[in-house]
Formats: sequence, structure tokens, C-alpha cells
Amino acid sequence: MIALQDLTIMRGTKVLIEGASATILQGQKVGIIGRNGCGKSTLFAAIQGELSPDLGTIGIPKNLKIATVAQKTPALATSAIDYVMEGDKTVAGLLKRRAEAYAANAGEKIALLEDELGVAGYWTLKARAGSLLFGLGFGPEELEKPVAEFSGGWRMRLNLAQALIYQSDLLLLDEPTNHLDLDTVLFLQNFLKNYEGTLLCISHDRDFLDSFADHILHFEEHKVVLYPGNYSAYERIRAERIRAQKAARKKEEAILAHMQSFVERFRYKATKAKQAQSLIKAMERMQLTAVTQEESPFSFSFPEPERTPQVIASLKDLNAGYQGQSLDDSANDGPLLHHSGTEVVLSQVNLELLSGDRIALLGKNGQGKSTLIKTLVGELKPLSGEVVIGKGIKIGYFAQHELESLNEDQDAIWHLYRLNPDAKEKDLRSFLGSFAFSGDKVFDKVGTMSGGEQARLALALIAYQKPNLLLLDEPTNHLDLEMREALSVALASYSGALVLVSHDRHLVEAIADKLWLVDSGKVSEFSGDLNDYQEYLLRKAREFREAQQAAAQAAAPAPSASVSSYKTKEQKQLEAQKRAALRPLKLKIEANEKKMATIESRLATIDERMADASLYEDSNKGELEQLILERAELNGQKDTLEEEWLALNDELEAAQAN
Repeated sequence: MIALQDLTIMRGTKVLIEGASATILQGQKVGIIGRNGCGKSTLFAAIQGELSPDLGTIGIPKNLKIATVAQKTPALATSAIDYVMEGDKTVAGLLKRRAEAYAANAGEKIALLEDELGVAGYWTLKARAGSLLFGLGFGPEELEKPVAEFSGGWRMRLNLAQALIYQSDLLLLDEPTNHLDLDTVLFLQNFLKNYEGTLLCISHDRDFLDSFADHILHFEEHKVVLYPGNYSAYERIRAERIRAQKAARKKEEAILAHMQSFVERFRYKATKAKQAQSLIKAMERMQLTAVTQEESPFSFSFPEPERTPQVIASLKDLNAGYQGQSLDDSANDGPLLHHSGTEVVLSQVNLELLSGDRIALLGKNGQGKSTLIKTLVGELKPLSGEVVIGKGIKIGYFAQHELESLNEDQDAIWHLYRLNPDAKEKDLRSFLGSFAFSGDKVFDKVGTMSGGEQARLALALIAYQKPNLLLLDEPTNHLDLEMREALSVALASYSGALVLVSHDRHLVEAIADKLWLVDSGKVSEFSGDLNDYQEYLLRKAREFREAQQAAAQAAAPAPSASVSSYKTKEQKQLEAQKRAALRPLKLKIEANEKKMATIESRLATIDERMADASLYEDSNKGELEQLILERAELNGQKDTLEEEWLALNDELEAAQAN
């Protein structure tokens, strides 16, 4: 149990937490949310004893095994898999004691330590480390590479794996999804679902929190409030509180108007069932978000772009990559520090980007998503083939390395003046105010801004230029939840075309109506939604495990010819008992699959109806609302059944292996 009692923490003269109290019980999984700079990371430092509260106490059990993600990784010669294995502090301590026992020739002590190592999971440690690394995006050929050969972003993944492999009592994660791709985020959230200790996770990714959190700790006006349930439950409860406390909702009505424009935009575009269900789900969630957004300081929009041609960009026989350049890890297109010579990342790409397209790029880091965007924006020249950008296209490009183009010695208003020297200061200040640069904040130097503030300024500069094509590469990194929601609202009513790379599933579901998969050097349309994509990833992971098992069996020595294939009566009885023991599990799996088939059949019927444009006429409003509610209920049941099915199959595989 972790007990915060009348906790007050200050940084200089600034009060971060004042008189805060909350109790977190053993085994709870708590998502921690709040605006940037409110004290979330400071709370972690206090829990670890790195700083002392100014007032109050933090009660933590003694000898608690705490796991955190290291922020720095030296350039080590240690292999990736050995580095991860070192993260299990229990095993590392036992190995040290065993080495000392060997040195002292203490036979009895060695035997006891061998037993303790077995209990601590030492004999499966390498397999667990390999599984973690695969889930975090490392290929089999990279497990033995020295840590020094990996770039900064991939070393952070190694640090994350180190924290996850430790069988800790308390796991502290601070923005673990930053710089991860969607594939890896999905793996991480499944891992955290099964984590057995107490989990505290700071995150601005609502779908990520929804997947595992059973409580949300919200920083509110220097206090903390603990809400039961995941992020969606928190949002419902808090929305009810806000409604009860406030009668006037002018801002809420304005945000709901944005939502309605989003609905109108896609009302008659639901020609594909999968796309329709994603849009309907996004609309359901954004209605709730509008209420909790009432207190947000962020409210901005992308101005209406000028007239644009039907074909925004045409990619013909495109080979894209790097020629005679070095590339640091920030490109997110691979774990190596440098590219040398010519490296083809994408080959034979033939696609068109049309007016109004809203595309999200899927695929692991290293497959070429950032390369595709850099080629579209002209930062990389095609190795062969061509990229034709339509006449009159004005591109708004956001990427993490673009923040470096901001002038550290200048303020926010200077950057806008550079775009429009004839603008009036009053108009520029008003525009920046919608991005929470109010009052004298417009004169803060970029060098003194946080990462979130710099990202907000970069988005403001893009919006000010009225682009008709947005290329957004991980725009939510460093943004807190409120700014993410404001960005989601702004993009929902944006009428231009956009291409999005994001690990934020909520943003992808709310904004994109088309998915492109970047994988194995190819770019192709993905027919389905993010639920289908998650199933696709699970299938690939299952195929990888099966291939590993097959390879291990093939490498195993053949049975000796002298060993008889004859089975004794006792052996036959044991096999019969094993089959009988497995029968209930198999029956449960069959029953589970039948239930899922029934639900999928009904969902298909609903989706077929939702693809009918007549459903969106005013006379059918009641039927539409009923179908939305039924879909949400069925999808919830389906998610639960899928999790049960995976757990049952894992149990069956384990039982068959014994």
C-alpha cells in the first residue's frame, strides 16, 4: 500500500502538490494524468526517496522491490539480451552471491543458491528477455548486438525491457509510450494487463490507459483525486461532476459544434463497415470528451485552406530511402545509429493521396513511415521513381526534429511575425492565446520552454499558414491529455488532407478514415480498422512463436534408434489422464469461440445497416442511437471474450507442454 497523507511538495517558490491525500492498494494499476508541469514526475521522485516532501508523508512498505526505466544508457559493449537480463535485480543479486560462494568453495551454500535461482526464474530468464525484446520491436539478429550500436530511441526500449523483466512489487512508468510505434504500444499494454504488482503509470495516451488501468489519479489544482476505473470511467465520472457544478456551458457547446462538423463531414461516407464503426466509436467518445474539455485552456482550429486539386500527391514506382547520408535515431526508421551509402527503405510504391484523404500510417518503427513522410515533404529525394505534388499544395509538416528549427533565443510572437511581418500584435497574441500562450507567455524564449510548449508553438506556426496538406509525424509526443484532445477536435474539423503517424490509438481512431500499412519495404492500403490490425499483429506474433518452436524441434537430436516406441500400460493410462485433464479447457475454448462467432455475426449485420446512408436521415435517429449502443456493448463483450480466449490458449499450450 502507498499512502499519501497531506502531501505538499514545492520546487523553489512554486507549489506543485499541496495537502494531497490518496491511498493506492497493493496490485492496483493506476494511470496518472494531469497537465504538463503539475508534479507527476516529482511524485515519482518522492516515492523513490529522491526528494523529501515539504509537508506530509508518503507511506511505503519496507523492502519494496521497485522497477523504473533508466533515463540514460551508456555506450556498452554488453549485448542487448544480456543488458536486459541484468534488469532482474533479484537474479543479479543471487548470481553475485553464488559467485562468492564458488570462490569460497562453499558447496552447501552453492546448492541453496541454485535452488533460489530456480525459484527466481533464472533458468527461463533468457527466454523471457528474448520475448520482451521481440515484443518491443527488436529482430532476432539484434539480440546479440552490443548496446553501443543502438541509437538513443532504441536504447530507451532496452531500458524499458530492463524494467519490465524485473519481477517487481511496484512498477513506475513515466510516459512509456513516447517514441514507441503503435505495434509496440499494443504489446506493452498487453504486458501491463498481466503485470501482477502495483503499477503507477504517467501517460497522456487515453487508449493505452484504458487497456489496463483500474484507477486514475488526476492532478487537479495542486491536489490529487483518485477515480475508480480506467480512463473512460474517469472521464464519465468527471464529466458528471462538471455538469453538476456548472450551469453555463458555452465552451462545451462550441466544442460540441466541432464534433457535429466532424459527424456531418463523414455522415454519408460510411461506405465501408469497418470505417463506419471506427467513426461511430470516435464520435461516441468525443461527445464525452467535450464536457471534460470545458476546463481546458486549449481551443484552436486549423483555418480553412484555399482551394486544392483533387490529386494532392501521386507516387509512381517510388523507391525511397537514403543516399550518402547519415541518419540519427530520431527518424524512427531503424535501430542503427547511421545509414551509409544507399539504403532503399521503401520500394515500388504506387499510391495516390486525394483531396480530403485522412490517412494513418501503420507499421513498426524501422519500416519506413517517417521515410515516406520525409519524401512527401521533399526532405528526402526519391532514389528512383517520382513524387508529384499537386499545384497549389501548401504543406504543414510536424515532426519531432522540426522543433529544432525553432530559434531558442526568440519568443513565440517573433516566430509568427517572421511568417507575417505586417500582422498586428493584437491579432497574433489572440491567435497564440488559443494555444495557451496568453499574456506575457508570448514573450517567453523558446529555450526556456518545455517540450510540450515547444510542440504547441510548432503546431501554432503550422495552423497559421493555412496548409491544405498536413503531414504529422508523432504530433502528440510531449503533449498532455488536454492538448491532445484539443488537437483531436481541431483535426476533426480540418477540411484538408492529412497523413498521420501516431502511437496514440484514440487520435488515429478519431481522425483517420483510411489506413496504410508500411511493412517489409512496401506501402499498401490496410482493409480494416485498428481492432483488425491488433488481430493481425497477434497473428504475426503467434506465427513467430510457432516458427521458433519448429526450429527448436528441428534442431533437437533425433531419438536413439534403440529406444523402443512401445508404450506400457502405465504410459497409456497417463496419456489418457492428460487428455481427460485437457478436455475441460478445450470445451471452454470451443464455447468461447461459439460466443465470439455469434457476436461477430450480429456485428456484421449492424455494420451492414450502418453502411446504409438512409440510416443517417433524421427519421432514423432513434434506430441509429440504438445500434450505436448495441455495437458498443457487443464490442465490449467481444474484447472480453478475446482476452479470455488468449488466456485459455496459453493455459492449454502450457498444459500440453508438461
